[in-house]
Amino acid sequence: MNRARVITSTVLLIILIFVLTLSGCKKSPEIKKEITISVAASLKEPLNEIIKTFEKDRGIKVNLNLGGSGTLQKQIEEGAEVDLFISAAYENMKKLDNKGLIEENSIMNLLGNSLVIIAHNSNEKIDSIAGLINKNIIFALGETKTVPAGIYGKQSLEKLEVWNLLQSKIVYAKDVKQVLEYVEKGEAQAGIVYKSDAINLKNSYIVQTIPESTHEEIIYPIGKIKGSNKKEEVNEFIKYITNSQSDEIFIKYKFKVLN
Repeated sequence: MNRARVITSTVLLIILIFVLTLSGCKKSPEIKKEITISVAASLKEPLNEIIKTFEKDRGIKVNLNLGGSGTLQKQIEEGAEVDLFISAAYENMKKLDNKGLIEENSIMNLLGNSLVIIAHNSNEKIDSIAGLINKNIIFALGETKTVPAGIYGKQSLEKLEVWNLLQSKIVYAKDVKQVLEYVEKGEAQAGIVYKSDAINLKNSYIVQTIPESTHEEIIYPIGKIKGSNKKEEVNEFIKYITNSQSDEIFIKYKFKVLN
């Protein structure tokens, strides 16, 4: 009886060791694939919506780095680990391309946009650019060297011959979302943002759409960062944001689809 117990215990021990050995030989769970994309701040809402479904459908995590296009350009020049860049102006993409930082033949015009002037609800009604000139206001605008919306906005104000009259009233913002925030909070009485930023205003209203003839065409180019080791994942993402489902999301947010 004791011998039988010993044999049984030995057999059980052997089985246990075998099971533990098999468990140890199992492959570790695959590390989830991921990419990092640097994107103009004005694309925050539609891209958050698109990325949510992309991650679910493709199993690829997207790290989203938002900011002014000029700031993002500088980060890439300084070696930031980025796989894909979407700018709000072609100039920023061109500078990176000229420095050999963009993969050859990968630049594509993705989207277009328009500029609008918005004003806070608490103000005396403003109904045009001319209505801003004689009022004691703070006017918000993106930085005119690093923020495309600020660059385009300055071009328009100069073309409309009101830049010199408004310049002393201007407070500059790090990106177009900060302009929106200043006006929505009443910290600035008016400002220039993209039409896509103004679709869900809560405390402000659109004064007018700025004529497209007064500024350079607003184009959002997309380009792959040279040297990225995530080419397959990046290609998957580009295919996804240029499909019909993503087009509908961009259109919903008042962007013009160019691809």
